[in-house]
Amino acid sequence: MVSIKPYDSLEYNTMEYYYTSINMVKTIYSKDHKYIVEQLKRARQEADLDQIDVAKLLGKTQSHVSKVESGQRRIDVVALKELARIYRKPMDYFLK
Repeated sequence: MVSIKPYDSLEYNTMEYYYTSINMVKTIYSKDHKYIVEQLKRARQEADLDQIDVAKLLGKTQSHVSKVESGQRRIDVVALKELARIYRKPMDYFLK
């Protein structure tokens, strides 16, 4: 037998998704995120690498690296750890 959810339940899920999306956008524009992005750019330049070099080392596109460095894409801890290894920087270099 198929269970049909009432409309109220669907509306709640939509609002929950909307609320979560708003919070994620705010995280991208936080001071902490901007600091990490600035440090990522600085570390890449200090390592004398361009975005194409980094993209090849990560197995990603140059566009991906550009979006991370411009703050358009969030970065998770695992990716940050990989970039720290490539740039030969400790993790705390990227954190306040």
